[in-house]
Amino acid sequence: MPHLIINYSGNLDAIVDMPALCRDAADAMLAVRDEAGRQVFPTGGTRVLAYPAPHFALADGGAAGRAAGAGKTGIRGSDPGEYAFMYANLRMARGRSAASQKASGEAVVSAIRKHLDPLMATRHIGLTVQVDEGPEVFDLKHSTIHPLFKKA
Repeated sequence: MPHLIINYSGNLDAIVDMPALCRDAADAMLAVRDEAGRQVFPTGGTRVLAYPAPHFALADGGAAGRAAGAGKTGIRGSDPGEYAFMYANLRMARGRSAASQKASGEAVVSAIRKHLDPLMATRHIGLTVQVDEGPEVFDLKHSTIHPLFKKA
């Protein structure tokens, strides 16, 4: 942990560089520091995973977007009211302060908005970022990645 899981409407694949968005989100998470200046998330445990939904239905199917016009353009180009969404869930283990949790959420929002804000100027896109913390019923970690980042 932490894991950032991003679910998004598949129509965003054509207009968002998802690998770059994932890297930026991971880097933003790694840059978060607690009140004592310590890194909040372990480098080896930080994961960002993004999954497109190839099938989705959003709101009214685009009717309000088409009616609103206002220079908005569709994601696929054929439907000026077509919507898109992105839901990002940052899940972390217990033990971090409320300030660290908030800073983590804000860092993720900032990283994602860097990619979505230019698109939102001309397209109808919804973004939700949620931060969740334990309690874990079962939590096993077995990794050959973490030792790479342990300081002697």
